[in-house]
Amino acid sequence: MSHKIVIVEDEEDLLDLLEYNLSKEGFDVVGFLNTKTVETLLEEEEIDLIIMDRNLPGVEGSEYIQSLRDNGIQTPVIYLSAKDSDSEVEEGFLRGGDDYMTKPFNMKELILRIKSILRRTVKSTSQGSIRHKDLLLDMDARTLMVDEMVVEITKLEFDLLYEFILNKNTILDRDYLLQNVWKNSEQNQYKTVNVAITRLKDKIDPQKTKNYIQTIRGIGYKLS
Repeated sequence: MSHKIVIVEDEEDLLDLLEYNLSKEGFDVVGFLNTKTVETLLEEEEIDLIIMDRNLPGVEGSEYIQSLRDNGIQTPVIYLSAKDSDSEVEEGFLRGGDDYMTKPFNMKELILRIKSILRRTVKSTSQGSIRHKDLLLDMDARTLMVDEMVVEITKLEFDLLYEFILNKNTILDRDYLLQNVWKNSEQNQYKTVNVAITRLKDKIDPQKTKNYIQTIRGIGYKLS
């Protein structure tokens, strides 16, 4: 399975060049001209690396990465920026960067740095699968099978179901789920938990006959 890389770069010609060269190296590349929908993708899919410009429309790139870190998103980041003073480079690292390259840059060096970070950060050992009744999570492919049929779920739904299976027959309250799945403990996110669990229940039990995930009123949820 190829590594998935997100590139955020507002110069369209440069974005096309990056997408072309990284795709030639076998990477699965998704390019963005701004940050508007990046966080949604990071929450829904398994992304291995972000290449981030800093001079972007609407938001400064390192400030955006710092906001991702504050929200619990720890995807590795390489800054690719014209900001090249010592203080600006230091600022990039302090705001959550893992590596920093200044423009103009050497494409071959960028690819080598990408591969170096991926070797350090991407798990290479097989994690196998985890099962509960007729639910089967493949931890390597990050896919779900229900009664031997593949069911499409998002990254967040996969992580949520994994947490339930690890803690089957245990009541998990919303605070626990926010901290361990969303990496966020704000109580005003309770509605987000409720909506996500409802969607997950609809996907794994569309006929509503198996009652995998039970709502324990006033407390939380339990997989049984």
